Amino acid sequence: MRLDAYGVSVDAPDGWEVRITRRAPEGHEPGAHRRPVLHAATVPLPAVRGDFGGGVTGTLTSTDVFVSLFEQDPGAARTALFADEGFPVPVVSDFAPNRLQRSIPGQCGGQWFFHVGERAFTLYVVFGSFARRAELFNRLTPLLRSVRLQGDLT
Repeated sequence: MRLDAYGVSVDAPDGWEVRITRRAPEGHEPGAHRRPVLHAATVPLPAVRGDFGGGVTGTLTSTDVFVSLFEQDPGAARTALFADEGFPVPVVSDFAPNRLQRSIPGQCGGQWFFHVGERAFTLYVVFGSFARRAELFNRLTPLLRSVRLQGDLT
């Protein structure tokens, strides 16, 4: 199934739950733009969850994967942290236990910062098992290959 919203599109492979939503702006400033976030997981996504998997990553088993594609504020696209242009192409060796936002024994993850046009993104992936990272990487790859990002939203 193809999902397409807010300049983000993805094909949801069998066995994945995928949602594209818009999060409330920081401080809920009147007129502030609500940025999209894509969440994908091989476990059910709860209705309420953190941008980087709070409420989800703790439920992963050794065969599960969680993905967050989080759009940052537009000015970030011109900063050094987001200097890489285009969607990243992770490799298995990118995933390690010390790359998690919140350490959970046995898990590993990876995080990438990049921009597409004037849009800055963080891609964050959690594998339920460091020992099975090669297998989980193969499960992740079709999802990541299907992601398309529109460079500018005006």
